[in-house]
Amino acid sequence: MFKILVVDDNENARKYLSAVLTAEHYEVVTAKNGLDALEAMEHEKIDLALLDVMMPEMDGYELVRTLRETGSTLPVLMVSAKQLPADRKQGFISGADDYMTKPFDEEELILRIKALLRRSQIASERRIVAGDAVLDYDSFTVRGHGQTVELPQKEFLLLYKLLSYPGQIFTRIQLMDEIWGMDSDSGPETVTVHIGRLRKRFEGWDEFELVSVRGLGYKAVRKV
Repeated sequence: MFKILVVDDNENARKYLSAVLTAEHYEVVTAKNGLDALEAMEHEKIDLALLDVMMPEMDGYELVRTLRETGSTLPVLMVSAKQLPADRKQGFISGADDYMTKPFDEEELILRIKALLRRSQIASERRIVAGDAVLDYDSFTVRGHGQTVELPQKEFLLLYKLLSYPGQIFTRIQLMDEIWGMDSDSGPETVTVHIGRLRKRFEGWDEFELVSVRGLGYKAVRKV
């Protein structure tokens, strides 16, 4: 069971969020400010922090900065009434992984939490499991259907990136910048070529599909 730390100086907000998360079968730990949160993390193994911004003693921005300065990669979702673009930007600059504004939709909150936990698990385990297919980051291999396919580095990184964010559309420029680097002499058509190679390699694999989104880019669709 995942354990989520709820940090908010408002007692009613803590109780409300605890009830929402408990209903989704998460274990919940609460704290009323950043200092209490740091103390709680010394005694509990926390999988994700859900925190307010404006709090006494230590606010949300300072808490996240403290975590990142100590090397913590704990997923952090900020939930705040501060709605200006500058506030959201400050949250991400501080080191938050995601930012939602109050009032929020409960279903969207849970979906964002699940996405952050999934990405965190992928990052820590360095592998992705989709049905019978297993992507191993350390060996650049894809296992499944009784075989092990060893991919060239760029092909593997492209597939790994897309399957880390199933359903999310990435432009060719985004994929070029992240996988080939901004200084690469290759053009965006390189991504198209690599997508074609991946489709051919995994033709007949039912676990996932690489989909072209006309005028936008590519996304991976997980089918299991």
